[in-house]
Amino acid sequence: MLRRLYEWVLHWAETPYGSWALVILAFSESSFFPIPPDVLLIALAVSIPAKSFRYAGICSLSSVLGGILGYILGFEFMEVAGRPILEFYGVTDKYEYIRTLYNQYDVWAVGIAGFTPIPYKVFTIAAGACQINFPIFILVSLLSRSARFFLVGGLIYFFGPSIKSFIDRYLNLISIAFVILLVLGFIAIKWLF
Repeated sequence: MLRRLYEWVLHWAETPYGSWALVILAFSESSFFPIPPDVLLIALAVSIPAKSFRYAGICSLSSVLGGILGYILGFEFMEVAGRPILEFYGVTDKYEYIRTLYNQYDVWAVGIAGFTPIPYKVFTIAAGACQINFPIFILVSLLSRSARFFLVGGLIYFFGPSIKSFIDRYLNLISIAFVILLVLGFIAIKWLF
């Protein structure tokens, strides 16, 4: 079933409604839908590399707006909507772990989740449930989601469709390596100063 859903998402890249499908996909994935928007972003950007940054912007903004919905679900409707979504995906145990991360690292957990392949919806719902500072949540979400999607858009813009297989294969590793380097940079700054 997940494979058919994945193929259904990809088919939108071949229609005139691809940009709107990207808006809906990026929005819904940030709070409840299982397919990440990267798949449609890559397909659209590969089809028209000159619009790669436009698609990345659409994806980023829509994802953050969906993250706001996830935050609201966690903040106002955790028992009614948030918990059932987490249970549906079988990530309730991850939710408890993420609550611990929020207590320890606050909004940094959102930044890492927004950039890496970790399911962002779990973090948006948990951010609301943990009552993370809302304006900071939005800012960090915008920065991390934009970094992720503009990386994809930039790679396709500069290297063309031939980079698609590289992105498909290594995006998760690149994301994780970037976060590790970012954390090490902050540690170095803190240690030096």
